[in-house]
Amino acid sequence: MPRYHYRALGSGGILLRGEREGASEADIAAQLQKTGAMVLAISPAGRGRGLLSLELKATGALRRTELADATRELASMLGAGQDLDRALRFMVEEPPNKRVAAVLGRVRDLVRNGAALAAALQTEPKSFTRLYIGLVRAGEAGGDLSGTLERLAGLLERQRAMTATIQSAMIYPAILLLAASGSIVLLLTQVLPQFVPLFAQNGVALPPSTAFLLGAGNAVSSYGLYALAALAALGFGAHLVLQKPAPRLAADQFTLRLPLIGGLLREILAARFARTLGMLLVNGVPLLSALGIAQQVLDNRAAQAAVLAAAESAKTGQGMTMALQRSAVFPTRLVHLLRLGEATAQLGPLALRAADIHEERTRLALQRLVSLLVPAITVLMGAAVAGIVSSLLLAMLSLNDIAQ
Repeated sequence: MPRYHYRALGSGGILLRGEREGASEADIAAQLQKTGAMVLAISPAGRGRGLLSLELKATGALRRTELADATRELASMLGAGQDLDRALRFMVEEPPNKRVAAVLGRVRDLVRNGAALAAALQTEPKSFTRLYIGLVRAGEAGGDLSGTLERLAGLLERQRAMTATIQSAMIYPAILLLAASGSIVLLLTQVLPQFVPLFAQNGVALPPSTAFLLGAGNAVSSYGLYALAALAALGFGAHLVLQKPAPRLAADQFTLRLPLIGGLLREILAARFARTLGMLLVNGVPLLSALGIAQQVLDNRAAQAAVLAAAESAKTGQGMTMALQRSAVFPTRLVHLLRLGEATAQLGPLALRAADIHEERTRLALQRLVSLLVPAITVLMGAAVAGIVSSLLLAMLSLNDIAQ
């Protein structure tokens, strides 16, 4: 009897995958339906999808901007009184691109077949995170899906704005550093060598500083590409090493201890953690589940370990803030506000308040970092160029002395 691959939604919206033996795809579908599962796709084992597959061809995950815009649009339509099926149909029929149409089309098909929106979103893990699905599930359970999506859209837009702020703040220093490096390399490899024939014709030895710079220029010309290749290989090797838990944890702990950058990273982590935790709690998600989701939002292993320890502490009834304080990862202000929230049973609202504070502190820390980086790069570039020019002038003066 042939074997078939299948994907289905089980009870509680759990995604099921596996293989079964059956006479046909229809037979496999009947077997799954008897267990209460909703069939998503069936295909012969070892081959492509069969004719009964309910999936459309994958066209990639939604980008952050697309997800935020789609969430805002869906919230607006639900708030205006549209039912979920009609709102999703409009978004599928009038999409900004084919990728959005494909993802939302698959979600709409599942909703029309009786699945809850959160369960349908769970089948698209590359587009919808655990945070997104958890908030939607809480909104459905509380009967306020429109309001939840509105708040979720605001959260996504805040995250997008913070990312854009960080990227924009780093663009100018990066361009300045690149221009400075290029100017110095050009002087060493193209300008200085032009003076070598003058000294050779006059039989004069180069001044020590000029000789040193010429040597540096020759090294850059001869071995620059090899050095870049070695740096790329070193970076790739470091990336592979950091995939392992222990080295990654050590590296993340080290970055948090760096001056300036460490403080900025702590503010970013605090803002992201507080915003996620507050949104989940305000929308009715239990504390332990909220901490589990918030842990995955953080991309720093030291911060993840701190949140995991806080969850374990909360599970034993001791509260989470003492564990957060012991970890010394998050700023003290965040810990104090969360402790006040635990004491007054206002943990969700105070977490959101803490998020506002740390997002503003992140913006100020970025401004401070850029205000230090730009002058520092400018001064270093000026000093390097001045050193090269002074070396040239010294060489020219030595030639002039000989001529006299």
